[in-house]
Amino acid sequence: MQLNLDDRFNTELPADVLNDNARRQVHDAAFSFVTPRVPSNPQVVHVADEVAALIGLSSEDVQSDDFVQVFSGGKVPQGARPYAMCYGGHQFGNWAGQLGDGRAINLAEVQHQGRRWTLQLKGAGETPYSRTADGLAVLRSSVREHLCSEAMFHLGVATTRSLSLITTGDQVMRDMMYDGNPQYEPGAVVCRVAPAFIRFGNFEIFASRDDQDNLRKLADYTIKHYFPEIQIDANSESDHYVEFFRQVSQRTLAMIVDWQRVGFVHGVMNTDNMSILGETIDYGPYGWLEGFDHDWTPNTTDSQNGRYRYGYQPRIAAWNLAQLANALFPLIGEAEPLQQIIDEFLSTFVIKHDEMMAKKLGFGRFQTGDAELIRDLEEVLQLTETDMTIFFRNLAKVQSSTDASDSPGMTAVMDAFYAPDELNGETLSRWQSWFSGYIQRIASSGTSDEERAEQMNAVNPKYVLRNYMAQLAIDKATAGDFSLVSELHDLLRQPYDEQPASEKWFAKRPDWARNKVGCSMLSCSS
Repeated sequence: MQLNLDDRFNTELPADVLNDNARRQVHDAAFSFVTPRVPSNPQVVHVADEVAALIGLSSEDVQSDDFVQVFSGGKVPQGARPYAMCYGGHQFGNWAGQLGDGRAINLAEVQHQGRRWTLQLKGAGETPYSRTADGLAVLRSSVREHLCSEAMFHLGVATTRSLSLITTGDQVMRDMMYDGNPQYEPGAVVCRVAPAFIRFGNFEIFASRDDQDNLRKLADYTIKHYFPEIQIDANSESDHYVEFFRQVSQRTLAMIVDWQRVGFVHGVMNTDNMSILGETIDYGPYGWLEGFDHDWTPNTTDSQNGRYRYGYQPRIAAWNLAQLANALFPLIGEAEPLQQIIDEFLSTFVIKHDEMMAKKLGFGRFQTGDAELIRDLEEVLQLTETDMTIFFRNLAKVQSSTDASDSPGMTAVMDAFYAPDELNGETLSRWQSWFSGYIQRIASSGTSDEERAEQMNAVNPKYVLRNYMAQLAIDKATAGDFSLVSELHDLLRQPYDEQPASEKWFAKRPDWARNKVGCSMLSCSS
């Protein structure tokens, strides 16, 4: 197995002066060199072949013992110098100081067919940033990360990828619900793949320490390699940093709009979990909306305050951008252009959200009058528990010629309601009123029902990684059966296709999963 190694981050930016994995505060450095932990008996659970191809690995490479050893942390490729990145972050709104890659190790950067990828092992042992933790990960959370990374990519959402999921043969102690009942669980390592893993927090840690020299080095490095279209004006010392912030804001906006489109809730949008490239990163207690609910969060830690709930994700993204702006301020020297970009983020989100919803509803182009229909829909969807994925997918079956006097459209979406007997009185009346307006709108669009359905099905997925599906795969994998991990991976590679043989996965969350651990809410434990 041969990887085309070409490291930049750990050759162009300042390194920690110490070269061991011991936990410590790291100053004047962007990273620390580390050595991954050697697992006792690594075993491949699943490999994403198309991600392997991205980094130049063949099917023969993937099946080799070398692959298992390298991507479980057991062997460092010749010429590689693994490292963990230093960063800080705001966690649940509070500055947490130094955080860093506590259980992630950047194995190497590789080039293939003109593209560059960073390979990062998650769960391969402690680093200087592990604090009181062990730097390991368990199979449970690793299955979720591996499947979700690829599911999000195929949904068209900007994301890190996942190459492989490998068990280590070691047992890892975890208190899954933080209730004082720790248990041993199988350990695992995921290899994450992305152009870079630079986070908002990488900039925040330097700013918090008034280390403007390294802050500037990191910003210049990031612009040079990941935003090369930004022109540096010799007459200005700061305009390119403002433009950098603008482009990060735009990429973040596009990501959040897509999260809202598919009903994804990240669950822990701390600033250290925000990629500077506008890619979804760090899949912890995430979830997809079952019943449409602006106030739902999958994170048990966040259940009381709901800071990271579905409907609040755009505002949290703006808040996180404000923290990045504060970090970049020393390089710019004035707050007004940064504040203007944050204000534009919030106002532009409303526009982009409405345009996105118009596509989900089959309107094509958004028109001024559509805003009321969209707002009314988001209200009626919450009158009784309504499955978001099923509702929007089946909405494409509504005919523009439907008789508006006979419960228009309700039959087409009836499978989306968890308690259809609640569709009476005022609730039913409001649904009928909304469908009446909706049918008038699609009838006036000039688009045929068939064409509209095709357009809607291209943005409204039929299959998403519901938590109960992931839990079923976890239960089987824990028992040594990896078949469902492979089945779900294959299913989620084509989330917009009908896939008749997989119709069983196009269904509401079963009753048994409503309150089952891992199927409704999750903790940050991994």
